[in-house]
Amino acid sequence: MFDPTVFRARRDALMRALGPTAVAVVASLPERLRNGDAFHGFRQQSDVVYLTGFTEPGATLVIRPGADKERFVMFVRPRDREMETWDGRRAGVEGAVEIYGADAAYPAAELDTRLLDLVANHGELHYALGLDDEMDLRIAHVIARLRKTEKKGKRPPRAVVDPRAALHEQRLVKRPEELAALRKACAITAEAHLAAMKVGKPGAFEHEVEAVIDYTFRTRGGAGPGYSTIVGAGENATILHYIENRCAIADGDLVLVDAGCEYDHYTADITRTWPANGTFSPRQRDAYARVLAVQKSAVALARPGATIDQIHDHCVRQLTEAMIALGLLDGNPEDRIADQSYRRYYMHGTSHWLGLDVHDVGAYTQEGKARPLAPGMVITVEPGLYVPADADHPLRGLGIRIEDDVVITADGNEVLTAACPKEIEELEAACRS
Repeated sequence: MFDPTVFRARRDALMRALGPTAVAVVASLPERLRNGDAFHGFRQQSDVVYLTGFTEPGATLVIRPGADKERFVMFVRPRDREMETWDGRRAGVEGAVEIYGADAAYPAAELDTRLLDLVANHGELHYALGLDDEMDLRIAHVIARLRKTEKKGKRPPRAVVDPRAALHEQRLVKRPEELAALRKACAITAEAHLAAMKVGKPGAFEHEVEAVIDYTFRTRGGAGPGYSTIVGAGENATILHYIENRCAIADGDLVLVDAGCEYDHYTADITRTWPANGTFSPRQRDAYARVLAVQKSAVALARPGATIDQIHDHCVRQLTEAMIALGLLDGNPEDRIADQSYRRYYMHGTSHWLGLDVHDVGAYTQEGKARPLAPGMVITVEPGLYVPADADHPLRGLGIRIEDDVVITADGNEVLTAACPKEIEELEAACRS
């Protein structure tokens, strides 16, 4: 966890952005049953992590910049000796104040009774509707009750505002401590990809590769994968979100691995594609070299003032030219882009924000136009080429994606994932080791 002063500075910045008449309510998402009475592992909602570092379930934050007292209130699970024996230690209301910096803290069971007074008479309520049905109903109930008491001086907020307006804008530009966490996540992830290349040989199973990746994440200090790991061999690499990871790897397969370690709640996101037997076939080599050239030129475009749309359009143009050169399409690039026939072989976007979430928060547009990149923003750059298994072409069943994580700097960019090999000779050497 970061130093408490980091979280205090984040809350102070949010309060300035909200203004004195607003109130924000940020809550954990509920724990979810996996099966029977076993729950999925809990991972704290990223906004709660960002503002507090608090990782326990059942937490709600109320932030009131203009209040005379209780500007930052936490509702948490109270200390309970019996429950802590079963489920682990709790900070309790005492820890919420002493460790996490709340001005006041109350048991989570008191949320319904106290929330009414905490949000009354504010101009705006910043709250993320649609994430948790139960919390949405609570908020709606509070607003309905306040409407009935308006004549007595307690009125509801005049508007409910999406947290993207303030909080998610703040999260978009990464501070030094966030970049340090991302660098560590990327370093661990690069090591895991290298380990995967060494074991993902013909005869091994995709899930064995996944196990080595997970093992590396945890033994190097990560929390585990930041998203479901993709290990797609052969034609499985043409399925963008293939997570079954249960097939055997065959001689001659390319193996596509999309995996990222989460470290201090920040996640890396690297994709590499490599030959299981250690050598690209001539056709594979040609196709891979073309995708790599596109990816490297796209990374070079990621700098202040450029936009994600510009990077994507560049990749579409270059990949469409590659598709024509490979015989997947015919005609000229302008026509194939116009009729979108290129989308059979490249159907996803090139970039997304990266941070506490693998698809991190932050608006992609401003005033209806693509948003210019600025220092501190972190994006992925991940062009690909996917030839369906039923295509009438020698490359059928081939999937290639190359993805790096890039932070925008004042004069260009820094590739956080540069330690993970992607050049043909580097990949072949790693796979033969």
